[in-house]
Amino acid sequence: MDLSIILVFIIIIVTIVLFITEFFPIDKISFFLIVSLVLLNLATPEEAISGFSNPATITILALMILAVGLEENGVIQLLSDGIKKLKILPLILLTPVFMVISASISAFISTTAVVIIFIKIVTKLSEKHGFSSSRLLMPISFAGILGGSCTLMGTSTNLLVNAIAKNRGAEAFSFFEFSIFGLAFFLIGLIIMTIASRFLPKDKNVDLRKDYDIDSYVFTIKVAKDSPSIGKTFNTLEFFKNEDATVLKLIRGKQVINAPGQYMKLMANDNLVLMSNLEHFQSFMDDNGFILNEKRQNQQKEDFGDGVEEPKSDLSYLEVLILPGSNLIGKTLKTLRRISFQGAFPIAIKKRKNLRNTKERLLRKNIKDINLKPGDRVLLEMQEHKISDLYDIENIAILNEHEFKPNVSKSKRLLAVLTLIAVIGLAASGVLSILASSLTGVAIMLLTNLIQLETVYQKVNWQIIFLLAGMIPLGIAMTNSGADTWLSNQLLTLMSNQAPFIVLGLLFGITMILSGVISNNATAIIMTPISIAIATGLGLDLKPFILAVMFGANFSFFTPVGYQTNTLIYSTGAYKFVHFLIIGGILSTTLWIVGTLLLSTLL
Repeated sequence: MDLSIILVFIIIIVTIVLFITEFFPIDKISFFLIVSLVLLNLATPEEAISGFSNPATITILALMILAVGLEENGVIQLLSDGIKKLKILPLILLTPVFMVISASISAFISTTAVVIIFIKIVTKLSEKHGFSSSRLLMPISFAGILGGSCTLMGTSTNLLVNAIAKNRGAEAFSFFEFSIFGLAFFLIGLIIMTIASRFLPKDKNVDLRKDYDIDSYVFTIKVAKDSPSIGKTFNTLEFFKNEDATVLKLIRGKQVINAPGQYMKLMANDNLVLMSNLEHFQSFMDDNGFILNEKRQNQQKEDFGDGVEEPKSDLSYLEVLILPGSNLIGKTLKTLRRISFQGAFPIAIKKRKNLRNTKERLLRKNIKDINLKPGDRVLLEMQEHKISDLYDIENIAILNEHEFKPNVSKSKRLLAVLTLIAVIGLAASGVLSILASSLTGVAIMLLTNLIQLETVYQKVNWQIIFLLAGMIPLGIAMTNSGADTWLSNQLLTLMSNQAPFIVLGLLFGITMILSGVISNNATAIIMTPISIAIATGLGLDLKPFILAVMFGANFSFFTPVGYQTNTLIYSTGAYKFVHFLIIGGILSTTLWIVGTLLLSTLL
């Protein structure tokens, strides 16, 4: 094995580990990947940055912009209002109906955008009408993924696999070429998830204090300059005698003392990280001259005047879900408390679960310095009459009962819908490629002022673009080094005595498993060249092997991290990992077996 091949495999392994552990954001990982390929001479600088100009990357970007245009012009809200009318259906019918709607829309619009709509709708409907949102969100997410697999523009994975295959000499897929397979997979998913929805957990009564573990939550406080606690030791304060209160860390200037002793004296401007009961904490703050945040204290004086207490009668807790593309991504509690946050005061972050996000890690780090990521939830304290102001913040899901309808003219809404229909029609008919039709649609929206570039810059999920731009050169490096040929030869040697449909099934299964631990797009980039090499080595038609990778990369239902929509519904707290492992595992296994049999008919 050549050194270049070894280096490529090392890079792949390191990349997978970084994706799984989320040690760095995916866009940063992708950038490091580009640089490493150049420095190790596995790709030329021009090849390393070719992902930014790849047709698949630009097509996905254009489709994202079109989705932004639909949202900005009230089309998404109109769709949301129509779906809400289905609340009169019994839950046993609501599940398949919502799945059909989710799949149908996802065939033409970003699956992530569709599921975000349903998260908002289902959360509100469940609160108002008393049904279980957890019985719906997983089926809806799975249906969106299955629906997106029905057309070439349905998911970024489909576009990516098609572009890579085309660059390697394979015949490009037409818009609806594999729709019959996608429809069969969706019908299987519809049956399984309608039955499985009865075994999904019922929603518990929403209790934000319990959900955020506020009864034993971590706070960062500061000793005020005039605090009566200055000079006292921890053991003399009643608060610290309570077994439910624990001082985790004392920060004094640049000095950090973990688990400070009971005889340590407090000084002005000391910062304490402590775990406490909320009621106990509030009384402690009032009696001992501690402050949660100086800016908040000053803001209260500005709003209500010195000596006038902020009215607390209508203060309430609510949570917001951070969605992809949100301007809040990357910010910390400290940052949010410094900027204007529509009158809301962030008091806690509930991190989306991943392998690195353990309770101990959160305790070791100042909670004000933890960065927000998509799927995280923020607990806010604010006055009820100001909650509607939060709708000015883009790409967050507000989990409460308040409604918001943007004021958009009917003519703009109609033009946005017609633009989408034109894009789909031009691409499906073959008059224009998906890239050309989507770019045309973006141009129409810009010319008619349906969208502004400033809005696009804010709302497009640039992490996905950087992921694609970073991973595409990895496929080039695999070809340059011969890693894809070497790996496919090893697989062919192992499978030399196996029937072609067995080889096809193994490729389908390997892709599905890999997609369960890293992103589906990254999996597709790694596996597509291998599938082509295997098919070529066996002297078989390329398309069934390429489709095996395409579907396998999409169908990783057995973990909440393989597909972004599953990550979002997992972050709502309605599910545990085991729900994906069992129910998603049953669906993935069934689709793997059926998919292998169906695709083998093309051999």
